[in-house]
Amino acid sequence: MKTHEKLDYVELPAANLDRTRAFFESAFGWTFEDYGPDYCAFSNQGLDGGFYRSELYSTTRNGAALLVFYSEDIEATLAKIEAAGGRIEKPIFAFPGGRRFHFCEPCGSEFAVWTDKPA
Repeated sequence: MKTHEKLDYVELPAANLDRTRAFFESAFGWTFEDYGPDYCAFSNQGLDGGFYRSELYSTTRNGAALLVFYSEDIEATLAKIEAAGGRIEKPIFAFPGGRRFHFCEPCGSEFAVWTDKPA
């Protein structure tokens, strides 16, 4: 259901759509729909969106917004990300309200995972 004036969609850069797609399929079970050779979309992941072909990537170092996943089992999620080829940028750390870590998908865009579950 679309909600008036609420965030609805996000678009992210990826130099290699096949590698990015394979990573999210493996780590999170996402499915994609292709819209030509330079764009693939995902849905039903909390926020719908897509990846467009670009040599640029999204990181907080460059001032980009940080998309954050929630996890019931942060250690298991971290292991799935590493197994799928993700790179851990910031290991699990505590912050007010929970714990989180940051990772980059194979093309370099940064994401985070958080939990409110204690260690």
